[in-house]
Amino acid sequence: MGLFFYPSSTHLKLSFVTMIIQKFGGTSVGDASRIKHVAQLIQQGEQKIVVLSAVSGTTNKLVSITQALYKSDKALVRALIEELKAKHDEILEELFNTEEYKQKARALTETHWSRINAYTLDMFTKYEERAVLAQGELISTAFLQLFLEESGVRSALLSALDFMRIDQQNEPDTWYIKSSLERLMAAHSDTDILITQGYICRNHFGEIDNLKRGGSDYSASIIGVAVNATEVQIWTDIDGMHNNDPRVVKHTKPIKKLTFDEAAELAYFGAKILHPTSILPARKAGIKVVLKNTLDASKEGTVISNDFSGNTLKAVAAKDGITAIKIKSDRMLLAYGFLRKIFEVFERHEISIDMITTSEVAVSLTVDTTIDLSALVKDLEQYGQVEIDSDNTIVSVVGHLIQEDEGQAAKIFGALKKVPVRMISYGGSRNNISFLVKSTNKQMALEALNVGLFEMES
Repeated sequence: MGLFFYPSSTHLKLSFVTMIIQKFGGTSVGDASRIKHVAQLIQQGEQKIVVLSAVSGTTNKLVSITQALYKSDKALVRALIEELKAKHDEILEELFNTEEYKQKARALTETHWSRINAYTLDMFTKYEERAVLAQGELISTAFLQLFLEESGVRSALLSALDFMRIDQQNEPDTWYIKSSLERLMAAHSDTDILITQGYICRNHFGEIDNLKRGGSDYSASIIGVAVNATEVQIWTDIDGMHNNDPRVVKHTKPIKKLTFDEAAELAYFGAKILHPTSILPARKAGIKVVLKNTLDASKEGTVISNDFSGNTLKAVAAKDGITAIKIKSDRMLLAYGFLRKIFEVFERHEISIDMITTSEVAVSLTVDTTIDLSALVKDLEQYGQVEIDSDNTIVSVVGHLIQEDEGQAAKIFGALKKVPVRMISYGGSRNNISFLVKSTNKQMALEALNVGLFEMES
């Protein structure tokens, strides 16, 4: 099916009242056909700001390039650049119909490759690293804008480096972002589609930087708040958030509605479709977030909002790479201040804790860090005997008011009756019950919960 482009005469002036934000990830712009499909999708409906990630695989390749630059391995840098160049050349040859626009795209990408290669001539620093990592989004957005231009579709490219800024605490500079966006959008008041980059920004020094947490999703959420959007759409290659991990369990189903609390729990405990902090700005502003499938736009997807979503068990998520740490000490018995001392050790080592359980003489907790824990263990040993148990998975059951809904806990524990459980976290949140199991038992736990909680209801 060919692309259908709305004639420019139908374009309306930008209005914050009807603005929506559409974010497309790397797989959504992974090749020429995907970019064409995105071009078709963004012409449907309201006025919008389109936020793009880099072409899939590009950022990982750029990370490899920065590592080679730190080592001054010029040959490897050039080889990696050639790999990226070949991939993007293949895309542009298929994407553009005329030689004129193919040449424009070649010239544009060549400036980016030359800029990266120029860093081999001088000392490479953290500032240059962030600049290199920004190149992927700059290229993908330019490709989409050039394609729309070639196709006669009125749109404009707004550089995120002209409005997205973080402050000294690495938090969004909301006043600067809002005022800068208003100025840039006013210059394109007759344009219906605005395209910008996700992930990249400038810091308070004006240097190129990035948003880190949630990347492009975070960008979309920040922009949505800045323009008072009616909704933020996050487009991926799956039809919303599912009630279990579809990579592990068969017969999973997309969830129609979630509260922000439920979505945050699922994202934190392993639902890869969403970063746990990426939609925080939208949540605070009361702007709904919709997870949509680029490959099948007809699917409803998942709507995340502050609206009540029903007293039901919604989903199961799993977080791998968990290490359990147990500190056992007779001194803990009836001793005040013991837990504070333990937590101070973790604070000094800048290691966050996921789950925690206590008894009269021991405290067990979990961390998901991959760093060497020997220094942490040494500091903890002054308070008691320390045991380390690695290769674990946190399995979390998420829903609304789980601990207050009669029978829900029994249903969950009953489903896991044949699964060895190492730790249980219950009561810390009204929205989840979490279990620690050995990673070898992860699939067994997810499948058991899927049968006991969802398939028996259908």
